[in-house]
Amino acid sequence: QVQLVESGGDLVQAGDSLKLSCKASGRAFSTMGWFRQAPGKEREFVARIAWITDASFLAHVVKDRFTISKDNAENTGYLQMKSLKAEDTAVYYCATSHSRHATTRNDFDSWGQGTQVTVSS
Repeated sequence: QVQLVESGGDLVQAGDSLKLSCKASGRAFSTMGWFRQAPGKEREFVARIAWITDASFLAHVVKDRFTISKDNAENTGYLQMKSLKAEDTAVYYCATSHSRHATTRNDFDSWGQGTQVTVSS
């Protein structure tokens, strides 16, 4: 099992930037992903990064504003969010998978507790 602790969520204004962190410990993993869940909506994929190769992929709705990165030495992943919009308001979760090919929510088997991002317009 991988233990994940997210941090960095906050209340910000539209147009602001925010950087989320996800500290991992425990077992090794192959992929770290970020998901978000807004009130009354399904949890949706945001971004993922391969822990060894750095290969990354972002959802279409955020790819021009968000960046996913990692620090292997710190075993920490990051989600840099810029030009935030009200519709980015959600609880953001990081998750890990033992698979290098993890893409969907069901492919990820360890989850953090989530961090709230609220964007006021």
